Amino acid sequence: MIYTVTLNPAIDYVVNLPSPLEPGKTNRSRREQCQFGGKGINVSLVLQALGLETTALGFVAGFTGAALEQNLQGQGLPNRFLSLSQGLTRINVKLKDGQETEINGQGCPLSPEDLERLCAQLKDLREGDVLVLSGSVPPGLTCHTYSTIMSHVSPKNIPVVVDASGALLKQALPQRPFLVKPNLEELAGLIGRFPRDEADLRSMAQTLQTLGARNVLVSLGADGALLLDETGTFHTSRCPEGTVINTVGAGDSMVAGFLAGYLETNDYAYALRLATAAGCATAFSPGLAQKAQILSVLHDLT
Repeated sequence: MIYTVTLNPAIDYVVNLPSPLEPGKTNRSRREQCQFGGKGINVSLVLQALGLETTALGFVAGFTGAALEQNLQGQGLPNRFLSLSQGLTRINVKLKDGQETEINGQGCPLSPEDLERLCAQLKDLREGDVLVLSGSVPPGLTCHTYSTIMSHVSPKNIPVVVDASGALLKQALPQRPFLVKPNLEELAGLIGRFPRDEADLRSMAQTLQTLGARNVLVSLGADGALLLDETGTFHTSRCPEGTVINTVGAGDSMVAGFLAGYLETNDYAYALRLATAAGCATAFSPGLAQKAQILSVLHDLT
């Protein structure tokens, strides 16, 4: 079973404008939609589409949290969310007017006691399970949160994937995560600069491995991805041509594709190809990609 943790889930309110946003004026949309998720939930949805067993964990609150649970139940996604007595699951606004502008809510504050409730759930994990920790942490928690969670499962020999940025990712590295997946900007934030060339990019990935990551998957947008696996071997994969419709969830789809590919074959090269196919398929879709779309892009890669 692959468990995903989303400490700060959201309802994304996606608004498409027919022309560029005019600040200070009334703007009317061309269309709008709600997308229910958060990074870990997105990973679970794509894993489910690829036929893997997954359960979403995290916290929900208020009427927005109830709507999130109801939507995911309607999609058949197993979940064991913990309820908060106060606050609301956040709403993020995604404006699309030829470019993408995001206004992300902070989310419900969580206490150390709330985190203990989650860690108590993780006692049910057993060897053979996988844990995915994705996204930001809400107010009330610290940059040590993922490291703390990992310390609770490390005696069980559970592979952990961390998809986070900044200090949250940095503090998790000594816990030896199975996989980290920074994008180029997040990698630059950790190292303190952008890579000068591909050789420098590889060196920066090696730095994360030196700090503790077993496998480092760097997503490069339209340029595909770079993987440094735990044997020290580099792999690269490029995106096929396609029209980018939506980048929300593309990185989460990469995580799901990588896990699906690796768990199926134990082959890092194939895992990277499926990760790239899943990420690109979502970018070419209005929402998270389905299996047929992912396999179609995979065919174009091979």
